[in-house]
Amino acid sequence: MSTEFESRLQNVCQFYEILDELVRDVGGKRMLENATGRMDWPERGVYFFFEPGEVQTTSSSGLRVVRVGTHALKVGSQTTLWNRLRTHRGTLSESRPGGGNHRGSVFRLHIGTALIQRDNWPDDVASQWAKGSNASKSVRQQEYPLEQAVSHYIRGMPFLWVAVGDEPGPDSLRGYIERNVIALLSNHNFPENPIDPQSHTWLGQWAASEQIRRSGLWNVNHVTETCDSDFLHVLRDHVS
Repeated sequence: MSTEFESRLQNVCQFYEILDELVRDVGGKRMLENATGRMDWPERGVYFFFEPGEVQTTSSSGLRVVRVGTHALKVGSQTTLWNRLRTHRGTLSESRPGGGNHRGSVFRLHIGTALIQRDNWPDDVASQWAKGSNASKSVRQQEYPLEQAVSHYIRGMPFLWVAVGDEPGPDSLRGYIERNVIALLSNHNFPENPIDPQSHTWLGQWAASEQIRRSGLWNVNHVTETCDSDFLHVLRDHVS
């Protein structure tokens, strides 16, 4: 094995060791299916989603991280960690219970494109998916069954979060941690020697984005970048 591969593998192993510590600290992974705003969420943080059936086959055992995200990367943003997670979760009891708004959540958007392709959703439901930042009431109603399917899928994905309470802005530690975790876990640039590669049945194999299909992550940004391994010290400090 190459020195580069060994270095990457060592860093990935360290990352999952830190997450194991986080699991112990927060009492286990959570599910959006059972999450509410009344829980003790930090105002700001970074989150990590796992996916049933997607496992670590190189670094260790257990589920692998498939989505990394944060929020409030613009100066003045008031978005909280729970705001972002709630948008991914979708609606509970509003006019379209169990649905959601993929135009407000790129995570939902990507899951939807993969479901459309894999499950051959009809055009009258899927034709306007991912088009525009707004949609009419009639379009939203047409998309409702697919939004429900996306909500059901995401709510079945365990996740963790770490509090990182710095101020909103593009240079925040949250952004630094997010982009480096993505760069570390992405297999986009390493098709010949991936670490914890995606399974052949992973839903992301049907995603519209090539970055998702190649990286093994439900992320598009940062998947081709080089990881700064110093972020592991920053992440460990915030978990500790």
